[in-house]
Amino acid sequence: MSLINTAVKPFKATAFKNGKFVDVDETSLQGQWSVFVFYPADFTFVCPTELEDLADHYAEFKALDVEVYSVSTDTHFAHKAWHDTSEAIKKVEYTMIGDPTGVITRNFDVMIEEEGLALRGTFLINPEGVIKLCEIHDNGIGRDATELLRKVKAAQYVASHPGEVCPAKWKEGEKTLTPSLDLVGKI
Repeated sequence: MSLINTAVKPFKATAFKNGKFVDVDETSLQGQWSVFVFYPADFTFVCPTELEDLADHYAEFKALDVEVYSVSTDTHFAHKAWHDTSEAIKKVEYTMIGDPTGVITRNFDVMIEEEGLALRGTFLINPEGVIKLCEIHDNGIGRDATELLRKVKAAQYVASHPGEVCPAKWKEGEKTLTPSLDLVGKI
């Protein structure tokens, strides 16, 4: 079953953010758009490149009223240690959720059970706590924050313009489509 258009399941976790440990739960997501980015583990290879890319674009996400949450099955203590020792991760200002029990990772159906690690899963959650985008892929394939930003803008546009949809490669300011009988077979 797809997680699209389902509510985020209840969870409680401790996270590392801006030098502090903070509590996070599903109610923390209410009232703003949120991105959950699951990754396998701290102190690895592709993961710091992705988290650094998100950090480099964090101001753009914030300008769109989007909070970013990275999630792995490491502890919040491991996140702090990684933040303190990695030049790439030192750039991270968004919330780094520790999920050592795997509850959140399982809630989003990205747990690799035999390894206790997460797949690379990206989820966009609307201000009501409903999942609007889900992308899961193999751990050898890194993600691109600019492509995620494009998708966030498309989701926000569709949410604020009922009856319109964004075609492939749509970028902010470009023409959208209004599905109708007149368009059938003409695209």
